[in-house]
Amino acid sequence: MISEALQKAREFEKQYSPYVPENTRPMFHVTGAIGWINDPNGFSLYKGEVHLFFQYHPYKTVWGPMHWGHVKTRDFIRWERLPVALAPDMPYDKDGCFSGSAIELPDGRQLLMYTGVREEWQEDGSIKPYQTQCLAVGDGVDYEKIDANPVLTAKDLPKGGSEADSRDPKIWKEADGYWAIAGNRPADGSGSILLFHSPDAFHWTYKGRVASNHRQYGMMWECPDYFKLDGKDVLLVSPQEMSPIGLEFHAGNGTVCMIGEADEKKHLIRENVHAIDYGIDFYAPQTLLAPDGRRIMIAWMQNWDTARSHLAKDRLCGQMTLPRELSVRDGRLIQTPVRELSNYYGEKISYKNVPLSTETFLTGIKGRTLDMTVNVRPVDGSQMYHSFKLNLAKDGEHVTTIRYKPDHSIMRVDRSRCGYPFDIVHVREFPVYSRHGCIKLRVILDKQSLELFVNDGEQAASFVMYTPAEADVISFEAEGEVLMDVDKYEITFDEKDE
Repeated sequence: MISEALQKAREFEKQYSPYVPENTRPMFHVTGAIGWINDPNGFSLYKGEVHLFFQYHPYKTVWGPMHWGHVKTRDFIRWERLPVALAPDMPYDKDGCFSGSAIELPDGRQLLMYTGVREEWQEDGSIKPYQTQCLAVGDGVDYEKIDANPVLTAKDLPKGGSEADSRDPKIWKEADGYWAIAGNRPADGSGSILLFHSPDAFHWTYKGRVASNHRQYGMMWECPDYFKLDGKDVLLVSPQEMSPIGLEFHAGNGTVCMIGEADEKKHLIRENVHAIDYGIDFYAPQTLLAPDGRRIMIAWMQNWDTARSHLAKDRLCGQMTLPRELSVRDGRLIQTPVRELSNYYGEKISYKNVPLSTETFLTGIKGRTLDMTVNVRPVDGSQMYHSFKLNLAKDGEHVTTIRYKPDHSIMRVDRSRCGYPFDIVHVREFPVYSRHGCIKLRVILDKQSLELFVNDGEQAASFVMYTPAEADVISFEAEGEVLMDVDKYEITFDEKDE
């Protein structure tokens, strides 16, 4: 049965989303139909198609009572919009249907596992959230919350576990049944990832902790994901209240990848820990295992520290990253854009062995929806250049700059002049691993976003821009002398793609 709250959200979306100007939407990144989105949810396969849900507040371009928006795709690039899937319409989720995951059941139904939130006034006048894990089942469009909700409550938490910070379940299936992890704030106030098991996906039992934070990497760990990849066990978390650690982790809301080996109780023994994405706008990643064996990740391309800084006239706030293929190489998580993007390549424009020492413009190298790879190397191996710059989305007023300094092995991205009229974080620096000054940059632009992949995905960095679409000039600069190769493809959706 469709509740009044869900029907209202669906009708609102249907009535008002046509008024969102199409030129304000990215071409190949997921947005809501209208209003606000944040974390990706339920990134999963169902009946041969990829489904993606997301935290959604259709009524305003700011965070509000959380619904689940819904899209699906066959190729990770072109997405079909579906009706709102969940609304906060039950006593246990009246204040929000928070993040979660999805899986296809043996009987052909799709199961959604999410966090239900209710808030209650306390005797001291404060408001306390109660977070429980809940289930809904459906057919890929309509979903029914089960009568037994919530299926995980305070009684299922370990001693010291918080019922106010207990959220974001990620479910998967193994030979012995279903497993799920969820973030929780233990007695020390930091974060831990709890593990649960079920024989049927409906009745759950607490089994222990996958990992604990002990205040090492931020505080509460949100939106966990846990999977095997290239012979390793990988845990992804999004910590709140991070303190900076060198250039590896920035302050605020961050993302952390832990790679290692799980013991017989699925507890992760860490071998390496590093940031997932080094940009300003990346949070709450979630993965799926594709039928061809690829592990694909998508994330919210925004950040809680900057998300409220959007233009007042906008009817949309928030978008997802381009889905990325994951692998593990030399103990690090490697990320590359899904290969399906190449199906939408337009004309290729290439330059080889371009000598560069001052600002240079190359004919045909411009645009705001493109996939461009730039290879930079010293002219003479014994004479290292001082810096290389790539200027994007440029006109007389605007520019976003990527700068690499080989003597420090530091990449710097500066969007200070990208069109944000707010005093927020605009610059990010992060370490890269060059080979004698040789660096490979892959840049994905989609109107108001930049995704940078360094050295075939050793590092990734995501940024939102508000630069006017007309600012499409690209230029290259060097202090010192370099040789440069450029391969650029415009991204197009032709009639043949329909």
